[in-house]
Amino acid sequence: MKSLLRILFGPRANKTTAGELAKKFGLELRGNPNEPVKGVAPIAEAKAGQLAFYSTERNSAAFKILPIDVLKNTKATVILVQPEQVENAPKGATLLVTDSPRGNIVKILGVIYAEKPRFGVSYFSVVERGVFFRKKRSNYIGQFATVERGAVLEEGVKIYPGAFIGRNVVLGANTVVHSGAHIENATIGADCVINANAVIGKDGFGYTRQNGKNVFIPHVGRVVLGDRVSVGANSCIDRGAMTDTIVGEGTKIDNLCQVAHGVVIGKECFLASGVGIAGGAVIGDRVLLGGHCGVSNGIHIGDDSEVGANSGVFRNVPSGEKWMGMPAGPGIEFFRHYAWVKKQIEKEAK
Repeated sequence: MKSLLRILFGPRANKTTAGELAKKFGLELRGNPNEPVKGVAPIAEAKAGQLAFYSTERNSAAFKILPIDVLKNTKATVILVQPEQVENAPKGATLLVTDSPRGNIVKILGVIYAEKPRFGVSYFSVVERGVFFRKKRSNYIGQFATVERGAVLEEGVKIYPGAFIGRNVVLGANTVVHSGAHIENATIGADCVINANAVIGKDGFGYTRQNGKNVFIPHVGRVVLGDRVSVGANSCIDRGAMTDTIVGEGTKIDNLCQVAHGVVIGKECFLASGVGIAGGAVIGDRVLLGGHCGVSNGIHIGDDSEVGANSGVFRNVPSGEKWMGMPAGPGIEFFRHYAWVKKQIEKEAK
């Protein structure tokens, strides 16, 4: 029943063969180049006609190496393997040999399950006069999407149903804006993905107290996203009050994150779900922020640093360090505190 449901409602694989994949990605082919690839599956669950991969790469501690018997007993027709594992592959299987099966499976998934191109402007969308299209025939604007005058759409931009693009927004080449996303006062780079219901470029939480009352500070800055930035569903990136809020190229922001006004985030960072960054914080390049991590206003986090999940950062984090805790501190300091607390609890229990 599960297999039938997957066939009927699962993602549709594009037609390709083992030989075409080998040629496209520079892989060594051993077997039938005309072997069709009808989909991709985990190696322990793969069936005839499907492609699977087996790897002993350990790019991070999160990757688990499966027992070699999983490779020996797989029913996959096409297998992506390392050279040293070729002898363990089932006889008759077509092999795609590479030093990095994990790296290549990502590329192959992108080809096999690539969405069919969408083009055209829906009759039910609202596109005001004064929208600039770099190459209109390459763009897609879905039903009930709104694009206000002054917006700039570069080549290959896709705007899905129900999205809102405000005036003077710039969307870079091949950027995708999913349903319900709301973008104002922003310049978005090329190859970005703005997921469903993300809000980019609205005013930040900026107030001043005057005569006992909270008075809003007008915001005149923008949001600037570099190329290849991904913004998760229901995440918010506020425009700056007087300076721009900036997210560097290649940075990936998970769902339900908050980036406040005037924040600067560097290149190739990861922000896990629930991260909140207060106004004026500066995040360096290649920084990893764990889920539900909070960063106080004006804090600087150095390049190549990591902050653990559920941490609260109230002081600057030097480059290359791993911090955690509430309040956050160096990892070794956190574990010392934990060990001391545990000892005290054990003493009291005796």
